[in-house]
Amino acid sequence: MQLFKQFIAGAAVAALVGLSATAKAGPTGYPDAYGVDSYDFARVTDVTPVYTDIEVRTPRTECRDEQVMYREPASPAGTLVGGLLGAAVGNSLGGRGHHGRYHHRGGHRGGATVAGAVVGALVGHQISRANAQTYYTTESHCRVVDEFSMRRELVGYDVRYRYNGQIYLTRTDHHPGDRIRVRVAVSPAF
Repeated sequence: MQLFKQFIAGAAVAALVGLSATAKAGPTGYPDAYGVDSYDFARVTDVTPVYTDIEVRTPRTECRDEQVMYREPASPAGTLVGGLLGAAVGNSLGGRGHHGRYHHRGGHRGGATVAGAVVGALVGHQISRANAQTYYTTESHCRVVDEFSMRRELVGYDVRYRYNGQIYLTRTDHHPGDRIRVRVAVSPAF
């Protein structure tokens, strides 16, 4: 009876193992490991930082001081006085046509007065302007200029690692440390 119980227990274990293997088997009865990936860790042998140089534009304000001359405007009094004096001279010259060397017909006295007034006003304005006060001041003139510089920027790490006796190289965006996670794929060799 003891032997019979051992035989039944052994048969039950064998049936369970067979059922388990059949559950994992594919339609052909073999385990379906094709296309299934698993993960492992590989030992890192070398890590090299990778940099790139980028051009950086920095605007800055550049200023310089310049001396500027200003002149006060011409006095209206000089223009007025010059015009009045010119009109008086023109009137006086216009009237000499009857009594002086030159003989003019009437009506020229008014034209001479107006011409004298215009010329006198221009002369008076120029004299007033020439005598106007001049002064100097310092003004700051600024402009924006671009300065260019080069900056090194870290773009990643070239990582060399060993897995199953083979050396591999990859680039990562962070330092992996002393080991790196790798994907292991198993597929049949035909």
